Amino acid sequence: MPRSSGKKHAKSRRPAPSHRHPDPERSEGKGSAVRSEGSAVRDPRVTEQRNPRTADIDLASPLEIVDLIAAEDARVPEAVRSQRDAIACAIEEAEATFRRGGRLFYVGAGTSGRLGVLDASEMPPTYGTDPEMVQGIIAGGYAALTRSQEGAEDTIENAVKDLDERGVRAGDFVIGIAASGTTPYVRRALEHARSRGARTGLVACSPPPPEAVAAADILIQPISGPEVVTGSTRMKAGTATKLVLNTITTGAMIRLGKTFGNLMVDLRATNNKLRDRSQRIVMEVCEVDRKRAQELIDGAGGVVKTAIVMHYLGAARAEAERALEKAGGVIRKAIGRKPPPVR
Repeated sequence: MPRSSGKKHAKSRRPAPSHRHPDPERSEGKGSAVRSEGSAVRDPRVTEQRNPRTADIDLASPLEIVDLIAAEDARVPEAVRSQRDAIACAIEEAEATFRRGGRLFYVGAGTSGRLGVLDASEMPPTYGTDPEMVQGIIAGGYAALTRSQEGAEDTIENAVKDLDERGVRAGDFVIGIAASGTTPYVRRALEHARSRGARTGLVACSPPPPEAVAAADILIQPISGPEVVTGSTRMKAGTATKLVLNTITTGAMIRLGKTFGNLMVDLRATNNKLRDRSQRIVMEVCEVDRKRAQELIDGAGGVVKTAIVMHYLGAARAEAERALEKAGGVIRKAIGRKPPPVR
């Protein structure tokens, strides 16, 4: 895929870091500490620096702790918004990847890896995707989801093995997630993915070192600042990362036609809640009662968007599916009408 289908996003593929590293000779993974006046040692990674606004949090009451954390969390959305161009490029890349039959992989360690696995696991029930379409890879394997695997992020050749086991290849899109920007496992994964011809991206909440930047086609840097508790990147950095991943996959799914307006029309009714939602969507869009909505859904093999197209085209399932394919999966194009207004 070309670097961007829209010229306004073209420069976002590798935006210049908004913060400079105090020490250009940072060591791999850990970052070289910088000695300031006196005996204090300051880590160049933003996520490892102390937050002056919470320096006395150990004296705070429960309500004061809530207020301090909430005030810090309120800074996160703007950090994410500052990366809007780069995130839009990632949406474009993900959409193009899916349309050519490729897959999206998230790769991370610790909290970053868990967030990638979480986002990937939510795609099948929400948008009816094949589980292979979006996958999360975490250093240390799935055992690391519930129990920390010490040293997993430093065993860089495991990144090669983990990607090879999933057959990462040209046409895929691999996004590394590293709160500090320095995780060795993630950097090696991106280098290996690129050597296989895959496109690459990096989400980091602290400006990454040059070798990590060089491995990413798209660099997303929501610099969320020092944490409430120093180095606890499951907090602001984790929240920023979740917002970025939400936006990338949601944006790509919308572009693929998996919504009609803002209605979730490509879900799979795998439980009572989703069955009810499926029925209500068809009832609203097609202006039918619940019984008829379920008949349409059953006739469409449980696929809500196909049921809607069947209704408006007066077509059988096969014909509705062909109409959707011709329309690139977009209901508006297939039936030539807008979704119902919000009431």
